[in-house]
Amino acid sequence: MRCVIARFPFDLFKTEVQDAMKGITPEPLSGETVLIGRRHYPVKQVGEVITGQDRRDFTAGEVTRALTRLGFECRPAGALVPLTPVTPLEAASSPLEDQPWD
Repeated sequence: MRCVIARFPFDLFKTEVQDAMKGITPEPLSGETVLIGRRHYPVKQVGEVITGQDRRDFTAGEVTRALTRLGFECRPAGALVPLTPVTPLEAASSPLEDQPWD
């Protein structure tokens, strides 16, 4: 599929993107993310790998549109569960935090 990222045309294929991201450890998630295989990657990290351009040269929106058209699942910023795990005690006490106690 032909797409334009940072005013440069690219011919991208889903399998090529998957192959390019094999063996690459996802960076800490911030901003928009994309699911490739079983891993969530920041969109900017994927854009840098597949285009070879500096992250400052393109927007997350450009890469998100291209990856969505290729069939990848992209999520907006903050759509994932928190990175810190919730302990059973925190999970049990969270409904009690919103109660008005007198």
